[in-house]
Amino acid sequence: MNKILFFPLFRMQSGHHQVADTLIDMLNKQTNDIELKKIDLLSYTNVSLEKMITSSYLNWIRFAPETYNFVYKNFFYDSSKENAFKWYQRIFQKKMEQLLAIEKPDLIICTHGFPSNILSQLKRKGKCNIPVINVYTDYFINNVWGLDGIDLHFLPSQEVKESLIGKSKISKQNMFVTGIPVHGEITDNSRIRKNCVRPKILVSGGNSGLGRIQKLSDELKKSTHLDFLVLCGKNKKLYNEIISWNVDHVTPIPYLSSRSEMNAIYEEVDAIITKPGGVTISEALHKSLPIFVHSALPGQEEINLKYLKNKGLIFNLDIKKSIEQQLISVLNDKVQIDRWKKSLISYKKGLELQNPEKMVEVIMSLLSYKLNLSSRA
Repeated sequence: MNKILFFPLFRMQSGHHQVADTLIDMLNKQTNDIELKKIDLLSYTNVSLEKMITSSYLNWIRFAPETYNFVYKNFFYDSSKENAFKWYQRIFQKKMEQLLAIEKPDLIICTHGFPSNILSQLKRKGKCNIPVINVYTDYFINNVWGLDGIDLHFLPSQEVKESLIGKSKISKQNMFVTGIPVHGEITDNSRIRKNCVRPKILVSGGNSGLGRIQKLSDELKKSTHLDFLVLCGKNKKLYNEIISWNVDHVTPIPYLSSRSEMNAIYEEVDAIITKPGGVTISEALHKSLPIFVHSALPGQEEINLKYLKNKGLIFNLDIKKSIEQQLISVLNDKVQIDRWKKSLISYKKGLELQNPEKMVEVIMSLLSYKLNLSSRA
C-alpha cells in the first residue's frame, strides 16, 4: 500500500492542520489503497518540547505582540535574512531522517514551512528522494518554507506565484494557484443576501481568546438592527458569557468539528466578521461572503491583512466606532459591494485548480511518476 505523509506543525488545532485534514479527506474520497498519515515533527522529536514551544508561542503573542511582530517580520518574513535561526536544522534533520526511514512514505505534503525547510535541506544533501509538495496556508510565503528540491507548490494567489517566479528558479509547471485549500463540504455558490430586514452576521476568531473578540462582543450585545452568530470554538468563557446576556439577537456556537455544519452556517449568514487567518478567509471567499476584519494578530495575520486590503477583498472595521453602523453602511452601499464583487471575481479567476478533483489529480500524478521511477530503478 502506498503512503502519503502530511506535515503540519504543533498539535494544537490551526490552519495548518485544517488544510492537511482537507487534503486527507479529498484523497480519501477519490482514491483507494493509500495510507494517509499526519505527523507533527515537534511532537515526534519530543512531546515536552512541543508543549513548551506551543505555550511560549501563544504567551508571546498574548503578552508581547509588538516584539513578536518585530521578530517575525525581521527574521522570518524578510528574505534578506533567510539564514536567521538556522540553528534548528541540525537538531531536527536527524529526527526527520529517522522518521522517514520508519514510515517509508511515497509522497510528503507539508502545510507548514518548518518541516518543508527540513526536507529541503535533506534533499540538497542527497538524503531524501521522496517527492514533496508545499501547500501554503497564508497569502504570502515566509522564508521558513523550503523551496530547493520541493517538487510542487500549491499557491494562494497569482501574486504569490509571480513573486516566487521572480525570486527562485522553480519552474512554472511546478506551481499551481489553488488558493488556500477549502474542504469539499464547504460548497462554492453565489451568495444572495437572504436576510433583507435584519442581516445576519457570522463572528469568528473567538476560539483562541486572542485578539479583540472580547471588546467586539460588547458591541454585539448593544446592536439593535443585526443578528449575530458567534463561533466560540473551545472558548467556553466566551460561550457562557454570551449565554448569560440572554439576548435573542446574539447566538453563541460551540466548537464544530463537522464541515457540513459549518457550511450550513455560512449559508445562513450575509457577511462574516473575522481575523485574517488564512483558512477562514479562504472559506469566506469561496462562499462569496463579504468579509469584515475586526483585528489581526501580529506577524502572519498582519501580512495577510495587508494583501487582502490591497486586493479589495475585505472591509476593515474601526473598533473605536459603532460596529453595527459600519456593517449596515457597507452592506447597503451598492457602490462598495459592487467594487468588492469585482475584486472577488478577479481573485477567483486567478485560481488554476478550483476543485478538489483537480488537486487530487495533480497529487496522484506526482505519486504515479515517483512510483514509475522506483519500478525502473
